[in-house]
Amino acid sequence: MAVPATPPTPRLGAGRTDVDNPLEPYGSMRAQPSLFDVASAFGGLAGYDEFVDTAGDVRPAWQELADCVRDRGRGGLDRLRAVVRDLVDNDGITYVQTDREGEPVAGPWRLDALPLVISASDWDHLEAGLVQRSRLLDAVLTDVYGERRVVTGGVLPPELLFSHPGYLRAANGIEIPGRHQLFLHGCDISRNGTGDFVVNADYTQAPSGAGYALADRRVVAHAIPDLYEQIGPRQSSPWAQALRLALVDAAPDAVDEPMVVVLSPGIHSETAFDQAYLASVLGLPLVESADLVVRDGMLWMRSMGTLKRVDVVLRRVDADYADPLDLRPASRLGVVGLVEVLRRGAVTVVNSLGSGVLESPGLLRFLPEMAEHLLGETPLLPTPHLYWGGIDIERSHLVSNLGSLVIRPVTGGEPIVGATLSAARREELAARITATPWQWVGQEPPEFSSAPSDFLPGGLSSSSVGMRLFTVSQRSGYAPMIGGLGYLLAPGADAYRLKSVAAKDVWVRTATRVTAEAVPLPALATSSPTQEVSSPRVLSDLFWIGRYAERAEHTARLLTVTRERYHEYRYRRTMDGSECVPVLLTALGEITGTDTGAAGDYAEMVATAPTTLWSLTADRHRPGSLAQSVERLGLAARAVRDQMSNDTWMVLSALDRALLNAPDTPPDSQAEGDAFLASTNTLALAGMMALSGVAAESMVHDVGWTMMDIGKRIERGLALTALLRATLTTVRTPGAEQTVTESALVACESLVIYRRRNPGKISVAGVADLMLFDADNPRSLAYQLERLRTHLRSLPESTGSSRPERMVDEIAARLRRMEPGELEEVAADGTRDELRALLTAIHRDLRELSAVITTVHLSLPGDMQPLWGPDERRVVP
Repeated sequence: MAVPATPPTPRLGAGRTDVDNPLEPYGSMRAQPSLFDVASAFGGLAGYDEFVDTAGDVRPAWQELADCVRDRGRGGLDRLRAVVRDLVDNDGITYVQTDREGEPVAGPWRLDALPLVISASDWDHLEAGLVQRSRLLDAVLTDVYGERRVVTGGVLPPELLFSHPGYLRAANGIEIPGRHQLFLHGCDISRNGTGDFVVNADYTQAPSGAGYALADRRVVAHAIPDLYEQIGPRQSSPWAQALRLALVDAAPDAVDEPMVVVLSPGIHSETAFDQAYLASVLGLPLVESADLVVRDGMLWMRSMGTLKRVDVVLRRVDADYADPLDLRPASRLGVVGLVEVLRRGAVTVVNSLGSGVLESPGLLRFLPEMAEHLLGETPLLPTPHLYWGGIDIERSHLVSNLGSLVIRPVTGGEPIVGATLSAARREELAARITATPWQWVGQEPPEFSSAPSDFLPGGLSSSSVGMRLFTVSQRSGYAPMIGGLGYLLAPGADAYRLKSVAAKDVWVRTATRVTAEAVPLPALATSSPTQEVSSPRVLSDLFWIGRYAERAEHTARLLTVTRERYHEYRYRRTMDGSECVPVLLTALGEITGTDTGAAGDYAEMVATAPTTLWSLTADRHRPGSLAQSVERLGLAARAVRDQMSNDTWMVLSALDRALLNAPDTPPDSQAEGDAFLASTNTLALAGMMALSGVAAESMVHDVGWTMMDIGKRIERGLALTALLRATLTTVRTPGAEQTVTESALVACESLVIYRRRNPGKISVAGVADLMLFDADNPRSLAYQLERLRTHLRSLPESTGSSRPERMVDEIAARLRRMEPGELEEVAADGTRDELRALLTAIHRDLRELSAVITTVHLSLPGDMQPLWGPDERRVVP
């Protein structure tokens, strides 16, 4: 979803007169910034306008919004746009795209501040047509994987069914419990030039967008609470409760408390947020293929030290990737043996495998005929006219009008916009259609109505809009989401492909005036069999969240004190304290594992220090840098979004804005560079402390939180031992010793307590007593070891003598064998050998402890297991 450089062309219907005219931004705002006639801004446009009628009057459903826009003026709309952008960032709403290097990057979700308002009467018609369409598609899905009456009865040409990649032969005979085989339906709808609603596309494979729709409502309602209260739109959140109940109801027979999970392709999926947010709202675990395994003919979820049976899977992985054994062999997104478990009736997967065939343009062409054949009904919501090459008269029209149609291959692939083709390419396409006519369907281009938008460059404008609506199956029929995911169409030919540039919240009005309530998340069940389940993958991400958060905090502190000392002694090389600058740079190099230039002479170090400090702050590609730690923290957090509180994203989004968009090299102005480093390090430090508070006060202290704190304690121990080894193990002049020691204590956030205990003196023994042996100091090594011991004993797999527990006891015993005074002894070469040896050994042991914890608690089993247990017969119920 990319923001266009120019406004989109409105309403791309065939034969329209305004297709090539760019939509001009509303110009009178500049002349009247505080009060303007909104209706006149959008009057006189060709086609159907949601906002004003043909006489130029604001439609009744939009009157409150018109008043809101008029009252706010340009300045108010600018502020509203900023508020929406901040709320989107604070809630961590993202959309994954690829960057210039081809890497997936989670960018901000683009949301228009002005909602798309639907009148009560329009919604009644939409709801009836949408629910009917879901029933029609359900009947077709049931038939094509069952009796195939539409094929044997000559209604649907068989090549249109069997050639589409969405049709899966492996799904034949697999049924989900209940009355309906189509569980979840997404439908893209717009208005044509006469104001009638038209269906442009159906989504039945793994419909996306419901999570975005719920998140958008939360943002827009909080951004313009006055307008939300005045209009009082019907709430969309109860649909989530209907979805959850439907998932529970879809469980196999004889399951009392079904385990339901949401299967995701992972954080690099375009709609990763949509999947995670929906799972969070539903209160269900968000799992990936590595979390699931087939054993004894059933599907199980890996949980800490055990397996939990899974009864229902809400699938967001495309069907042909769901099982590498029976479907796509190269898939790493599915579960080996899942199709066989489905055949046994031991698990329910929705949407069902093979449901993607309903997205075929060939089936869409014959949907009216199939509806009449199966149900004796005519679709209430029509589609743009389609022409199949397998019928002579339609093929003739298709070939003759390639330049004004959208061409869709029935065997799968991207649609071809005929208007964008050169004459030579049209001739080539015509030849291909003539050679294999049954493989092609031509469709009249979709048409779109226009509505006010404040998203596109230039301020308030009128933009082409569409919306995606959702239904979920119920015992009695289908329940629609009240509202849905609106969107602004992309400019030019991309609109024909239903590409969008921003989302819009859809507000459905009630028949009578009501007062809107707050926008709560749906009230869902308070207890669930999933409440204590954590897979090794989830625990691993939480473990690394703890490590990266602590790493970022320590790096920010050390960068801050290094930068301050650099500026303090930059022109005072003759002072004893100046020795602290290369020492601190050396410490940064050892902790990050990179070259900080401190090994060179002082002049070289002074010359390269600003670049080094900038790189270690802002270069996300540099190992150990602050930006890299924050980026990886964000990636790990997004992978377990369903485990994190909403406050987490306010912290992470602020850090992302500050760090991940910074240039790799410092600005020419040193003052600007220093200001950036100072503000960024302060922001990162404040953010990490805030995140620590959120974790302590807003997360349930379950096994996931325990694993996150284990990661934090290990990382703090590693940073402490590396820092003290780089700063205190070499004897220096008294002035340098004092400056270096105080700098190390500042980086450890312990200088104040040290001065209170050791007034007026600097002592390595005193530092060791406070930072290594004092179990009451939250920054000390002894404190970290005690927390690690407590956490490891609380894990479900704890025996009291597991290898990680024994290792912690051994590290603690090594520490107890030493006395603070012994660590201050100086060898003949001017080094504190005992201190160096102790810190080196403990640092090595902590690294090994991290690896062992990963192996024992966070790794997936790698050995092969029988899929079906001791029973060699494959009994298919």
